[in-house]
Amino acid sequence: MHSEFVPSGWSALLALQRATHATLQVLAAELVDLDLTASEINALANLADGRGRTVSELGAAVGTRPTTLTSVLDRLERRGHITRGTRPGDRRAVLIELTDSGRAAAATIRETIAALEQRALAALPPEALAGLRAALQALTEVSA
Repeated sequence: MHSEFVPSGWSALLALQRATHATLQVLAAELVDLDLTASEINALANLADGRGRTVSELGAAVGTRPTTLTSVLDRLERRGHITRGTRPGDRRAVLIELTDSGRAAAATIRETIAALEQRALAALPPEALAGLRAALQALTEVSA
């Protein structure tokens, strides 16, 4: 991004932090009945498609190291939302899968996220959404 395109005093990273904080507050309020942390919500949202994932795959999807994800998975497993098993053909890989209660919670989370995105982004033109997607991807890949 060229400096002539950035308004003076504006920071994409600080704006992203504010947006993240605001959306997490809204999600926490709307999902209060699930009694989950933001990290647990993120993990379940990324498992909502029903496809099992290894700890490494889920860590990449949620944006955290597998070692950091372990305590989140421990809590979700204690609450009965996930199971940990082995992947067929690779007994070394731990496979994370949703239980029935996990699928219900994940569906509620995905519906809540979709509704929040709709409310927040519906008025933006397609090119603005494409720009947002590209900017978020660039920020995600900065450490890669």
